[in-house]
Amino acid sequence: MKTLAAAACAIGIVAAPVAAEETLRGVTAFAQGTTFSRPFEAFVERVNETGKGVIQIEYVGGPEAVPPFELGNAVSSGVVDIANVTSAFYPNLLPTGDALHLATNTVQDQRENGCFDKIDALHQEQMNVKFLARTGDHIQFHLYTTKPVEGLDLSGFTIRTTPVYRALLEELGATPVRTAPGEVYTALERGAIDGYGWPVQGILDLGWDEQTKYRIDPGFFQVDVNFLVNLDRWNDLSDEARAVLEEAALWTEARNEDNIRVNEEEAAKQLEAGIEVITFDEQTAANYLETAQNAGWAIVEGIDAQIASDLRACLND
Repeated sequence: MKTLAAAACAIGIVAAPVAAEETLRGVTAFAQGTTFSRPFEAFVERVNETGKGVIQIEYVGGPEAVPPFELGNAVSSGVVDIANVTSAFYPNLLPTGDALHLATNTVQDQRENGCFDKIDALHQEQMNVKFLARTGDHIQFHLYTTKPVEGLDLSGFTIRTTPVYRALLEELGATPVRTAPGEVYTALERGAIDGYGWPVQGILDLGWDEQTKYRIDPGFFQVDVNFLVNLDRWNDLSDEARAVLEEAALWTEARNEDNIRVNEEEAAKQLEAGIEVITFDEQTAANYLETAQNAGWAIVEGIDAQIASDLRACLND
């Protein structure tokens, strides 16, 4: 037997140890099955299908598992391995992350011009996470209210906010109040807020249409909902496992194009639900969008002028 074993080693036919299948724990910042969780859920399915025997994702859940504004900390520290979360929910960890929603180009553009790598480096250095993918391209934000708005004056309005809208709301004279998405319906119902900022998609998913009277057009900024992987966990993965995740990330990002069609469908549904559209005249609309961009970039520049300059050049090219 010893002779046979030695011979087997000599001709290289001893089986190499089989790597164990990796498992990542995944959490989304949004309610499961809703607009901004669905791309992540499709990603999880893709990984679990193409990564059999190599890597799988255990989808732990949404805000019931980790509160939205705590998810950045959870993935940074390794409590969660992979997270689906917007930069608006982790400004304490990456203050210049506000720049992401100011993009006027796509994630494919950002991968091509080197911006994606810059964003990834910031996330790795400041958050201990790998910036794996971005969803939300082509989806703009809007302000929604329970009472009519005239012009660009929101004085007297209390509006639910995240860091995405705060600078714009303050410029328009509104009083911003930060709440998690799960608290918005009750706040509207009780009259604690007069409106909220939210993208064109997802209102009906959350039932907010029942308490919403108006949507202000045009939309501004662009949604960023990002897949973040704890950096220590990412570095421990095999090359094969990382390749599975990266392929699924690119596959998911390619589906961002579908948002153009979905936006139109969602706007039509809002109209059917009784949400009236407030549309500014051409000059007021231009001023509105300029105010939004200038207010947004001013925040990032105030945090780090060099990072703001670098990102503005490649997010707005």
